[in-house]
Amino acid sequence: MRTITLEEHFVTESFLHATRTNGERTRPQLAELHPKLLDLGAGRIADMDKSGIDLQVLSLAAMGFDALDADTASSLAHDVNDELAEAVRAHPTRFGGFATLALKAPATAAAELERCVTRLGFHGALLDGTTDGLFLDDPRFLPVFEAAAHLGVPIYLHPAPPPGPVRVAYYSGLPGELGFLLSIAGWGWHAETGLHTLRLIVSGLFDRLPALQLIIGHMGEGLPCALARSSGVLSHAAPHLRQPVADYFQSNLHCTTSGYFTLPPLRCALEVVGIDRLLFSVDYPYSPNTRGRDFLDSVPEILDENDVAKLTHRNAGQLLGLRPTA
Repeated sequence: MRTITLEEHFVTESFLHATRTNGERTRPQLAELHPKLLDLGAGRIADMDKSGIDLQVLSLAAMGFDALDADTASSLAHDVNDELAEAVRAHPTRFGGFATLALKAPATAAAELERCVTRLGFHGALLDGTTDGLFLDDPRFLPVFEAAAHLGVPIYLHPAPPPGPVRVAYYSGLPGELGFLLSIAGWGWHAETGLHTLRLIVSGLFDRLPALQLIIGHMGEGLPCALARSSGVLSHAAPHLRQPVADYFQSNLHCTTSGYFTLPPLRCALEVVGIDRLLFSVDYPYSPNTRGRDFLDSVPEILDENDVAKLTHRNAGQLLGLRPTA
């Protein structure tokens, strides 16, 4: 059965040089993944083949990108997108692309998204966490969302390391690397991205742009488990919204499985969000493709063949406008 994954990462030498020059610290457990992140060719494809993954939609692993000034980031994003486009052209049946955008210059970012979609053939953009400490419901970022809605492509909202004051307040004072790990995949990434998603909803973004589609990873960043309570509290306090908060998960939100490889959270997402809004992903190379395949092989315990097909490729194909044989 065809398998498409949507939260799969890469870096370029130009990106690593720019962030190192800017003083970004690369932790050893992340640096050891650089060879896999840099590989946009045979090694990555061999890894995909071993786990039966047909197509990866690639996005920049952008730690350190937000620290760059607007002009540097805009120029770097253009170069990174061109490098990704070259890899996609070399392997058009194996790779797709999500654009990297420099949100400190929103008008430039919107224009870059249009270039990436109309000229490079990308399927949307992946945005990482806050920018300059601001959540993306800030009005200055509206041009990027307007461009995505106009182009008919989704935005993937991805976690990023917390802003400095949050890191100090919530994640300091723990031994070794525990504070850092707690701030990212151990909990912080998911809590902040779930919060970020709710902010976008209650800000009225999806009422202003009803065609806009947002993807979030990690089995919905904890929101399926909390959605009944969150929606009940927030919807009552938000009479400006056209529908309850939970209903936006049926009109504007999609969730991927990235990095989550057990059935209980999938059952919860199925119950709350529904199979038509779920998409398989791995989070490569931070999670190995083999773990994703092992998880996918267990899914028939709770899904029939038609729903497995939706999870593995049909929903992604429809959302991204992929040809069935692409």
